[in-house]
Amino acid sequence: MMSQKRVLVTGASGCIGHYISEVLIQETNYELYLLVRNPSKLQVDTQTRPGITVLQGDLQEISAFADLLKTIDIAVLTATAWGAPGTYDINVFKTLELLELLDPLRCEQVIYFSTASVLDRHNQPLKEAGELGTDYIRSKYDCLHRLPKLVIASKITTVFPTLVMGGDHHKPYSHLTNGIPEVTKYINLIRFLQADGSFHFIHGQDIATVVKYLIDNPPKKDESRYFVLAQAQLTANQAVEEVCSYLGKKIYFRIPLSLSLANLLILVFRIQMAAWDRFCMNYRHFTYHNIINPASFGLPNYCATMSEVLKTSGVEER
Repeated sequence: MMSQKRVLVTGASGCIGHYISEVLIQETNYELYLLVRNPSKLQVDTQTRPGITVLQGDLQEISAFADLLKTIDIAVLTATAWGAPGTYDINVFKTLELLELLDPLRCEQVIYFSTASVLDRHNQPLKEAGELGTDYIRSKYDCLHRLPKLVIASKITTVFPTLVMGGDHHKPYSHLTNGIPEVTKYINLIRFLQADGSFHFIHGQDIATVVKYLIDNPPKKDESRYFVLAQAQLTANQAVEEVCSYLGKKIYFRIPLSLSLANLLILVFRIQMAAWDRFCMNYRHFTYHNIINPASFGLPNYCATMSEVLKTSGVEER
């Protein structure tokens, strides 16, 4: 029998939160506390075993759970505000308040979700994220710099997901997965373009596998507590080639899309670009060192290639 540790998951009704909650319900005997704003959006089966409590609440009122938080052994903090009013308050001040309400003597580990957008190619803080980023990115950048000052800092494991894929009939789709049908619609045009850029992605199911592993095997005292969650780096051109192969589309030629051409089009069509979008267009290679995914721990990956992304997104192979 596994010990009855108390595990809190915030943002349980989100895309990542659903995958983590499902894995912890199905594969552990932990006493789970799932914090959600709207319980009707939580589509995991919370009646399948005892020891699962759904908490209706918001990070804005986190102090209402002060007594419970003192009894939590492991906290998985996925809750985030994406850009609505109050983003900074929730992603920084209320998150810090929650962390301060945990008992640093009892709590064994906090798994805090940041974003890879706040890191540069050497996994160091990217100053432009703090200066030019969206409200969401700037708030994550700021919170990251405040965590080391907390009493519980030595127990915090920070994970940095790259581009998140995931979602199905029982889980909300990530923003990116929602856009995949649109990409496949325009593949007849996209396949003839060549672009200089690269990126990583990670599926919600693989994030959940890693989180469960980290709960069961917390980093030791001298080990890093920063983890970039990602599958192998993909160039934009490789991604297009994989999508074309999956959809049975041939590539006869490719026109290089230069940065100067893109800038000319922006000028000619008077396209309004936010400072962060323009930075991303110039930065282009969002890649990282020492990435981790389930395979890093000898566990099977659920979704490691673009073909698998399409398949798990419901796009039919041709």
